Amino acid sequence: MPSPALLSPFTVSGLTLKNRIVVSPMCQYSAVDGVAQDWHLVHLGRFALGGAALVFVEATGVEARGRISPGDMGIWNDDQARALARIAEFLKANGAAAGIQLAHAGRKASTRRPWDGGAELNAEDAAKGEPAWETLSPSAIPFSDTYPKRRANDAGFDVVEIHAAHGYLLHEFLSPLVNHRTDAYGGDLAGRMKFPLEVIETVRAVWPKHKPLFLRVSSSDYVDGGVTIEDTVVFAKAAKALGVDVVDCSSGGNTPVQPKLSPGYQVPYAEAVKKGAAVATMAVGLILDAKLAEDIISSGKADLVALARPALEDPNFAIHASAALTGTPDYGLAPTPAKSGLDRLAQSLRHMEKA
Repeated sequence: MPSPALLSPFTVSGLTLKNRIVVSPMCQYSAVDGVAQDWHLVHLGRFALGGAALVFVEATGVEARGRISPGDMGIWNDDQARALARIAEFLKANGAAAGIQLAHAGRKASTRRPWDGGAELNAEDAAKGEPAWETLSPSAIPFSDTYPKRRANDAGFDVVEIHAAHGYLLHEFLSPLVNHRTDAYGGDLAGRMKFPLEVIETVRAVWPKHKPLFLRVSSSDYVDGGVTIEDTVVFAKAAKALGVDVVDCSSGGNTPVQPKLSPGYQVPYAEAVKKGAAVATMAVGLILDAKLAEDIISSGKADLVALARPALEDPNFAIHASAALTGTPDYGLAPTPAKSGLDRLAQSLRHMEKA
């Protein structure tokens, strides 16, 4: 049986990933003053133990105003960076590359946590010690500060991803639904791309050349007059020219409109960007099982697959994928302490079958 493409290594820039399975950034809304807690270490660490090649820390605010909620992670001060360094160190010590997504929520900032309803913060929240803050729409340029990028490198991360999707600040600039500027940063696609491309250029100038730079995009706004996949291909080409190594192809976020959901529903975007912009891509969105993930990679639709909620449901997705695709689980994907116990479990099961 040929080796599954999903479990083959992938080299990007100066980094070789042991397989094609990536864990997407997943907001936990559980930081304190932007500082990661034990929850984050355990939440993210389990994906390294389960064999994923690259694990991303959640969307991390480049400034306090860039948080979605008061519980968001941040990297605008050294205390936050030190807490993140602990996570990066653990991930790398246990076989996964460590990634961080740099983000600014723009007009979608200053909200309650999802389990508190997600509405805008108000006086009631302020009385509880979580006041609202000024939000930004396509206007100011917070990414010009180089310190968050330097902190990400100093904290030991292998990969940075710029978040330009889901209706947050950079996507707001890109989308004609939101960007109504009449200066050089608005108007046609070239104008709307100007600020996001300046951000990419700024990050790439600081982020070491041997470390990959990812870019998450919303490939379509799903409504007439919004971002189209054709726009995204043009943006991806320009981003690649500035040093982006992988484009992470998501969609939506500027309006409530979304397509009918189905397994792998966003994969065609990753395929279109890969072919149209001649850049490596990452597919994301309800990649629920190993067979679908393998098809995406083996057919060349994308170079990497990213899991969010499916990884929450099965942190050992990579190990289980090896069993599903080859008939034998590859416990070598897990770090030594876990592998030792899993090998003993397999040995016990074999003895039981023979008895």
